[in-house]
Amino acid sequence: MILTDALPLLWDQHCCLPLTPAADVGDLLRFREIGASFVSVNVGYAPNDADSTLGILESFRRQLAGDERFLLAASAADVATAHASGRLAVAFDLEDANPLDGRLELVERYHQLGVRTLVPTYNYRNAAGSGCMDTDDEGLTAYGRAMVREMNRVGMVPDGSHSSVRTGLDLCEVSTGPVIYSHSCMRSVWEHERNITDEQARACAATGGVIGITGVGIFLGANDISIDALIRHLDYAVELVGPDHVGIGTDFPFDQTDFDREFAENAELFPESYRRWGPIRFLSPEALSPLAAALSARGYPDETIGGILGGNFLRVARQAWGTRDLAA
Repeated sequence: MILTDALPLLWDQHCCLPLTPAADVGDLLRFREIGASFVSVNVGYAPNDADSTLGILESFRRQLAGDERFLLAASAADVATAHASGRLAVAFDLEDANPLDGRLELVERYHQLGVRTLVPTYNYRNAAGSGCMDTDDEGLTAYGRAMVREMNRVGMVPDGSHSSVRTGLDLCEVSTGPVIYSHSCMRSVWEHERNITDEQARACAATGGVIGITGVGIFLGANDISIDALIRHLDYAVELVGPDHVGIGTDFPFDQTDFDREFAENAELFPESYRRWGPIRFLSPEALSPLAAALSARGYPDETIGGILGGNFLRVARQAWGTRDLAA
């Protein structure tokens, strides 16, 4: 799916600024410089409660609204507008149910503020379900199922990244709309608990969802951030579930020092399989520049390349986000 005849949409379904109101959203313009039209920015995960997350959202929204190079994306149409005008559309995501503080009514509030995807669990079990690092996989809880139904109601997309196999499969069973994996690689290509199984990938595709192959070195391979490593996972996913269900979610952290601090301060969330290769490496936004040419050289048709680079996630947004305006 291509928005114009001249330029395919480039869409990154997950990246990270420091989780503080002081973070500079201007760093996101590195994506605009390579021609991207949309990024989803994380605004909270397991250590964050509602108050801290809402404070981060307030700051990010204020900065974005005050800079004409950005467009706060309430709808898929806004992404098309940004693409046509050379701006960078931005929406937000949550990586854990903890920023809800157990209050399902906050799902709608977050949606009003631009959050369009939510991961129920970050690596380990919480009130919503099991995580990918849990020994006992009990899947979604009753609360987690109610959360998914509320997300479907307001137009927020369930995201299985960081969740356990059973939790991911339960998301696909409960959700009445598409389920995505915003930033996950394929376990059949590289064995890591954070990577998803073929069963998870097939279930995601069956909902109409998309798997965003991520640029995290330890999930691509032995801390490998080469384009070849990324394409190995893309190739496998395309062969397994078809090209309409594959995209990109880099998980790029714009401040490596902040990431290292977060990693150290929350060590209980990151077991040995995160640490065995030394400091984690990440594929940078600029490294995506040769991706279209690399896929073309492998024989991918233009239509398929356009879908992987962004058209597939745009389709999900058109189907699931709805047209509700962002809060004033």
